Amino acid sequence: MVLRHQKAKPLVQISDTTLRDGLQTPGTSLEPGQKVIIAEALAAAGIHSIDCGFPAAGALEIEGVRRIAERVRGPILSVHARTKAEDIDLAAEVMSGVSPFKRAITLFIGVSPIHRKHKHRMNKTEVIRTVVEAIERAQSAFEIVSFGPEDASRTEPDFLHEVYEEAIQAGAISIGYTDTVGILTPMMVHDALRRIQDSVPSLTDAMLAVHFHNDLGLATANALEAVRVGANIIQGTINGIGERAGNTAIEEIVTVLTLHKELYGRGVRVDPGRLCELSRLVADMTGIQPAPNKAVVGRNIFRTETGVHQDGLLKHRDTYMPFPPELIGAGDFELLLGPNSGKGAVRHRLEAEGLDSSDEHVQMVLAYLKNGKHAAGDQPEIDAFLERIGPFVTPDEARGTSAAAPERVS
Repeated sequence: MVLRHQKAKPLVQISDTTLRDGLQTPGTSLEPGQKVIIAEALAAAGIHSIDCGFPAAGALEIEGVRRIAERVRGPILSVHARTKAEDIDLAAEVMSGVSPFKRAITLFIGVSPIHRKHKHRMNKTEVIRTVVEAIERAQSAFEIVSFGPEDASRTEPDFLHEVYEEAIQAGAISIGYTDTVGILTPMMVHDALRRIQDSVPSLTDAMLAVHFHNDLGLATANALEAVRVGANIIQGTINGIGERAGNTAIEEIVTVLTLHKELYGRGVRVDPGRLCELSRLVADMTGIQPAPNKAVVGRNIFRTETGVHQDGLLKHRDTYMPFPPELIGAGDFELLLGPNSGKGAVRHRLEAEGLDSSDEHVQMVLAYLKNGKHAAGDQPEIDAFLERIGPFVTPDEARGTSAAAPERVS
């Protein structure tokens, strides 16, 4: 009854896997203390559940999970485990200090033909038996048991539905639909989830979670289609980091569902005002900086060098803004000076620097920007130029004495 009540709420639960799948980005690792800092920030932002790690991966992973379990309060704390007794027992030991209602385990095994044949060397019956036995074993230590089959998107629908049904009957309270290799499109997601809803009778007693990868650049679009179809849980990472092309970017999902709550009919409890803070924290600690044109949190979202856009923003900032910067905790828009800049932006910059913004001085700066003698968009070089001419274009009342005019820029 409690689970059905949760499913009926007009909310999408956000599950974060930055500290597990996100750290599968090649060349990326975090110390246990760093993981705790990120987990605490995720909790403060209102993330529903945190995938803390995969204890079977080794001692450093165990230490990270233990530290998070000791320090972080609020979200459900989950660990990843294969459908193996040793993984499950280790997970139970590591999470033993967490409240039974706040600790969870996600069991996984590859279920697609290629995983069954080449990775596990199991037939369908053996896979189902392994899943059921693992769930039953996990229930001795976990109230919250989830089952996330690897490579669900490449699994025969009838077999996938059978595995889900058996998993729920065995005690899983959530099932995951995973696009492990990121091959799906929104239409394919729509059809797959509809089939699951129509073909898994016990789904009324379990949450439906989705986990997408971004290999075709469609992870966010796929996750939003899953929301529209009725998925209860969206899993992703901050900045979309993760293996290969990464995962669904949590900041994108939260921002879309905040801006378009009426369209999707459900909202989120994550505070969008924390998204920039989270993005910077994860970027700084992992060393993976989002591309400047990255959706939602990229540096270029709220800055421009184009004269027409700059003129519009100076007249009303909504002319060229997708959403207010404060929505995600970002600073105000930034007008960069460069070859594409116009008079308005130059005048605005001179006035901001306390310099005289007469037409003559504006034209002088524009001539410098457009003469091609400096690197396009080289802000330090442009800043140095403004600093050099500053004494010559300071209003008389500000400097108190006159100065010789600067040399004309050709």
